[in-house]
Amino acid sequence: MSHTPTRALAETLIARPSVTPLDSGCIDLLSERLVPLGFACEVIDSGPAEFRVRNLWAKRLPASTSPSASSMRTLVFAGHTDVVPTGPLNEWSSDPFVPTERDGKLYGRGASDMKTSIAAFVVAVEEFIAAQPDTPLAIGLLLTSDEEGPALDGTTVVVEQLRARGEGFDWCIVGEPTSVTQTGDMIKNGRRGTMSGKLTVKGIQGHIAYPHLARNPIHQLAPALDELVAIEWDRGNAYFPPTSWQVSNIHGGTGASNIIPGTVVVDFNFRFCTESTPESLQTRLEAVLKKHGLDYDLAWTLGGRPFLTQPGPLVEAVQAAIRAETGLETELSTTGGTSDGRFIATLCPEVIELGPPNASIHKIDEHIQLSDIEPLKNIYRRVLENLSRS
Repeated sequence: MSHTPTRALAETLIARPSVTPLDSGCIDLLSERLVPLGFACEVIDSGPAEFRVRNLWAKRLPASTSPSASSMRTLVFAGHTDVVPTGPLNEWSSDPFVPTERDGKLYGRGASDMKTSIAAFVVAVEEFIAAQPDTPLAIGLLLTSDEEGPALDGTTVVVEQLRARGEGFDWCIVGEPTSVTQTGDMIKNGRRGTMSGKLTVKGIQGHIAYPHLARNPIHQLAPALDELVAIEWDRGNAYFPPTSWQVSNIHGGTGASNIIPGTVVVDFNFRFCTESTPESLQTRLEAVLKKHGLDYDLAWTLGGRPFLTQPGPLVEAVQAAIRAETGLETELSTTGGTSDGRFIATLCPEVIELGPPNASIHKIDEHIQLSDIEPLKNIYRRVLENLSRS
């Protein structure tokens, strides 16, 4: 397949080893592409010096003859330039940072998650502006190098700065790899919330031969754990599966076989839908712990609240673009993990995720089908065209 502008830019980005939180010059490269198109590019650095995160907020306003600010509509493309670590290099079929074509696929770390999406954003915008330089649509790009990491200094920082100065936008497409077998067959119109807890149940350490002189916190926890596993937290709804509670780690004991431990630590996580709130889940879980008379400490970490975009202008524009480009009737879904959409949804009323197939993301030999690259760019361009007429 020929090297289209989209593929060429994707390969240039893949060749930059931007393992989170490194940006490896991706933000500067993209800014240089956007400025000639009329974008004002603002680089927002955040985090400690040794783990400096680069963020880009780029926006292009309509020409002065376009509608007033009160009626102006803004579409933002959002994504991340950072990638996950490669894993063992000797297990890759080719260097993960040397984009390589093989058997109709483009291999490299970030090929699917999500440097091809970013390239498709940029080329779609270039083509759209070349065809409609006086479009009434304002266009933005929000990019970060802190999505695959802690996500403390990335999109959330940009969103809070925009909120502080009263700047919002109407629609957002996050370029996460959402498709299953062909680009456009699935989009995410929401995501579940995520909340983790670290529970420490306290007992009394002692010799295992004298249990009457100790108190085994593992034994005390077991009935409460059994009850928590059986709880129906909610039944979900038309868009979300039921809320799930899962234990990820249990730590107890000293490693010796003759000591009753003094504590047991349980790590757990809720993936919750819009039928529950963080507060309701915390209250219900702690009621079980208190019911069983446990002596405990509990620390909560809210990773993100759920968000949902009901069918409306953005979903309809995306569905129409996918149908026109591929003939597919896309599936709306809220499955999978979290994304930066959870931060953006606090500022933007309509957020969806749309990207290439995700079967190889985070794996050895990550890749994208070459046949998925141009349709992805064309879908993004068609969405711009559809929303510019809305």
